[in-house]
Amino acid sequence: MTVTEPDAERSGSVESDAVESDAAPAPQPPAPQPAVLARGLQLDGKRGRIYGPVDLTIEPGTLSLLTGPAGSGKTSLLLTLTGRMKPNRGTDLTVLGRKLPVRALGVQRRSAAVGFEGLDDLDEEVTVAAAVRERQAWLARWYRIVRTPGDDAIAEVCAPVFGADPAPKAKQLIHELDEVENLRLRLALALLSQPELIVVDEVDALHDLDSRRCLWESLRSLSELGITVIAAASTAGDLGRLGWSELPTHLSLPNHD
Repeated sequence: MTVTEPDAERSGSVESDAVESDAAPAPQPPAPQPAVLARGLQLDGKRGRIYGPVDLTIEPGTLSLLTGPAGSGKTSLLLTLTGRMKPNRGTDLTVLGRKLPVRALGVQRRSAAVGFEGLDDLDEEVTVAAAVRERQAWLARWYRIVRTPGDDAIAEVCAPVFGADPAPKAKQLIHELDEVENLRLRLALALLSQPELIVVDEVDALHDLDSRRCLWESLRSLSELGITVIAAASTAGDLGRLGWSELPTHLSLPNHD
């Protein structure tokens, strides 16, 4: 009797090992979906073609540069990707896992558009603190009291965009900021809504290379946080001057004039 018990244990052990070896491998996690997937994306206006047809595949957490001459539809395309303009019927567009234009509201809530005239402009006669408080109050629940931030709170809001550069002071007026400080502040305000996608219009509207380089560094930092960033410019001329080992993905639109 005492001899058969170890044999039974060994037999059970061998059987168990056989079961484990025959077990199916653990399922692999699904590959991440593209942040933007477009096929035949097109927009026509009363006077003709605005952009397209365009095919796009943009991976999440990447930085892309969209170029094209004036009239090629860059601004309209960026607004379409954030659910703020409707493409033509028959186009296939999915952004952040949501079909557009059917789920436009969901995409709008999870994206931000920066640098668009008439959309995210800041009142030049208010202070930086007032601009930040207004955005925080807009995003806060109705019962929350939002106090006017001081310099430390402003620096915290601006840190993901400004990095080691000094943030604007709470009492500075918006019109006292230079053009890149203004645009970077608008980026910082956009981040308060925790977007997964940020589009930036007319990067080359900044007049000097140093300002544009500062902005590109900010945009790269945001993509490193996992945010998908698409910036528009007339040309890709700045890319070779950035000195980066890995350049943004370059997307080009033809002119339809």
